Amino acid sequence: MSRTKSLTLSILAIAVAAAGFAGYKHWKAEQFALPRGIASGNGRIEAKLVDVTSKEALRVTEILVDEGDLVEPGQVLVRMDPTTLNAQMAEAKASVAAAEERLAIAEASIVRWNSELDLAKIEVERSRKLVEERAGSQRDYDVRKTSLATTTASLAEEKARLQTAKAEVTVALANVGVVQSRIDDATLFSPVHGRVLYRLAEPGEVVGSGGKVLTLVNLKDVYMEIYLPAEQAARIKIGAEARMTVDFLPGRSGAGYVSFVSPEAQFTPKQVETRSERELLMFRVKIQVPEQLVAARIELIKTGVRGVGYVKMDDATVWPAWLQTPMMPPEKAGEKRTK
Repeated sequence: MSRTKSLTLSILAIAVAAAGFAGYKHWKAEQFALPRGIASGNGRIEAKLVDVTSKEALRVTEILVDEGDLVEPGQVLVRMDPTTLNAQMAEAKASVAAAEERLAIAEASIVRWNSELDLAKIEVERSRKLVEERAGSQRDYDVRKTSLATTTASLAEEKARLQTAKAEVTVALANVGVVQSRIDDATLFSPVHGRVLYRLAEPGEVVGSGGKVLTLVNLKDVYMEIYLPAEQAARIKIGAEARMTVDFLPGRSGAGYVSFVSPEAQFTPKQVETRSERELLMFRVKIQVPEQLVAARIELIKTGVRGVGYVKMDDATVWPAWLQTPMMPPEKAGEKRTK
């Protein structure tokens, strides 16, 4: 009897423990239950990728960052060898000097022909008066008039040459500007506030025009994508409030907003004929992470981190308490910004 009683007590103890565990699981599920107006889906932290490319086919001389480094907008990342471009710059500057010299000659010629024209006008007027006074010949007067016409035509020709010389100087200076721009492009800067994801070239390598040298993660454009059934996705508005949790920060959430809802289903059965099958359609929803949140935890932002996204389908719905604990308390976020 004692053995039977002991067995009975053991079974009762196991049953009580199982019931307690089930009750605890139920209580836990209730604690983290979502209101009807909130939808959720698994996702991961992602960000836009930006390629740092070379506009010219040049040799890499120096790469100033490594994979994983944080970079600021305008920061110098890569220097290319501009030797060929420097030679082209010397040639372009020589062309400017030659064009300016031709311009100076044309301007001097204009001055000379203006003086010739003034003299020709004086001589024509003098010959005209002599002919009127019968003190000079008509032939001399005609020669003076012809000389005036020739001088006027020569001055017009020199003025045209002057305009051509000015245009040549403008073109030569523009070529210098183009070459200087190409030389400037031999230094590659960061276009965004981000993190180096890949180094795709090394010093000494020749990179073709448009060749990638680095790939950056743009930490100003961080988001999470989740997939929701058609019934839920149809109720979500652009700009709707959202929350995100990540696996490495349990019990905390980050605020966000819906920036995109796909107009097309991402997962579609081969044939959609019934209501139950239509409910299987899944739509991509993009939750944008505000820049302030990213800036507060810029050192910890990593793409690919798994988590869960939550989206309000009804603006009147209140977030549950466990989704209102920020990833970083306000006072710590303030301390981080002031350091």
